[in-house]
Amino acid sequence: MTAATVPVPPAPVGIDPIRPGTRRSYGTAWWGMAVLIMTEAMVFAILLASYFYLRASAKEWPLDGIEAPELTLVLPFSFVLWGSSIPIFWAEAALRKGRLGPFKAGMAISFVMGLSFLAFTIYDFEELTFGWRDNAYGSIYYTIVGLHAFHVVVGLAMSLGVQAKAWLGRYDHGRHASAEVFSLYWHFVDVVWLFVFPSLFLSLHL
Repeated sequence: MTAATVPVPPAPVGIDPIRPGTRRSYGTAWWGMAVLIMTEAMVFAILLASYFYLRASAKEWPLDGIEAPELTLVLPFSFVLWGSSIPIFWAEAALRKGRLGPFKAGMAISFVMGLSFLAFTIYDFEELTFGWRDNAYGSIYYTIVGLHAFHVVVGLAMSLGVQAKAWLGRYDHGRHASAEVFSLYWHFVDVVWLFVFPSLFLSLHL
């Protein structure tokens, strides 16, 4: 049998984000995001471990008479952030069925919820009575919360890109790899706050 007649094996099942028309298992973009998430998860784990190390080493916490962060606003806005994953799940399910209308609606709702949480974080920074240079507590607080806010900003920018593709007709039930990659990232941002909130806020009131 000559090389010209060698049969080509069928491609594995899945979506290839590099060539949306082909199918295989998880594509390069998905695996790239998975590796990024694992790396960022380690960064947050190290920062939270540093926070508890500093807290255990201090005679008082927060330091220098700084009052513990109030839960009045951060608690409801935390639920807003966590809840922003729900419309994304809904949007993904709709997209797999080729229903772009519900997908656009779900993405828009999630974006507004994420944006409102970001606005709260900015407001919170403006209302703080301490700075990141004041002491170890201020430094670790600004670092962890600020880094998470940066990830929210990146997620919102990704959301805008996904929404733009949807409105330009780039998605259907068989081509939605970038939407899946965004979804993976946004759920990670929400999960990180599940650890940040009880560590930096809730634990100080228990």
